[in-house]
Amino acid sequence: MEILLAVATGILALTVAFLLLRRRPDDPRLDTVIAAQGRIDALLAQAAAKVETLDKRLGDSLTDNTAKTQSALAGLGERLAVIDSAQKNIAALSGQMVSLQEVLSNKQSRGAFGQAQMEDIVRDGLPASLYEFQAKLSNGLKPDCLIRIPGASAAMVIDAKFPLEGFSALRAAATDEARKTAAALVRTAVAKHVSDIAGKYLIPGETQSPAIMFVPSESIYADLYENFPDVIQKAHRAQVIIVSPNILMLAINTIQTVMKDARMREQASLIQKEVGALIEDVKRLDERVRKLQNHFSQADSDIRTILISTDKISGRGEKIAKVELSPAAETSKLS
Repeated sequence: MEILLAVATGILALTVAFLLLRRRPDDPRLDTVIAAQGRIDALLAQAAAKVETLDKRLGDSLTDNTAKTQSALAGLGERLAVIDSAQKNIAALSGQMVSLQEVLSNKQSRGAFGQAQMEDIVRDGLPASLYEFQAKLSNGLKPDCLIRIPGASAAMVIDAKFPLEGFSALRAAATDEARKTAAALVRTAVAKHVSDIAGKYLIPGETQSPAIMFVPSESIYADLYENFPDVIQKAHRAQVIIVSPNILMLAINTIQTVMKDARMREQASLIQKEVGALIEDVKRLDERVRKLQNHFSQADSDIRTILISTDKISGRGEKIAKVELSPAAETSKLS
């Protein structure tokens, strides 16, 4: 900018000088004006170079900014695609949550959900011959699951219950009065479930006590044991044990271990019999190996005797071969 201003000022001064000298061509200041014109030309050339450099830098900067802008737009497009995909996933998840909420809001659907979860746990942990779903008892009622333990005359009862309304109300309660109302609702609902299981499915000689009440929610199970110990004690007195999915898995694994031990005890006599037969087989094998060893020993003794005889025969043959007969002996032998 300073160079351009100096050039413009010089051009203006040179123009004024030329106008003045046109009237007086013999003025000695003409050389000065010519020298000034040379400097102005140099400044113009320098200004042109500066302008060219500035133009190049401006072009490079525009190119670089264009590339950066395109890259930023491409990255923005990718981020928008990711955001769009995430939004679709959120929409799908929202739909699933609405569907789950609809399932849990309906008592029959909620009961089917708890029963399906219980069936999966039992099916994964026990052989099919040891359990039965919806089996009919002698009173005509059908608990969700019966487990028949080998050696036991009575079966174990598992029934799934999902007391959700009271706990939902308890979590949504904002005042002490609402919490008291929700807690009473929880106690009433759980007590009814326990009473139904004890009254319907505990049959002396047919089913074992205690029965198992399966609650398909770890959070509800934790709330129940933490905040309602009186309900748990009443359930114990009614011969009903409340379990969560994790506790049911542990119980099923324990039953599986007990049944393995029972099967081992049942097979103990057979195992002892087979071990005894195996010992007898080993004894017979030992006797036969010893007999074979005796045969080998006798054969070895016979071979040594045979070798002794062959050695004697070979010695006698060599002696005979070395004998030289005299002529007289031969003549007398011939006559």
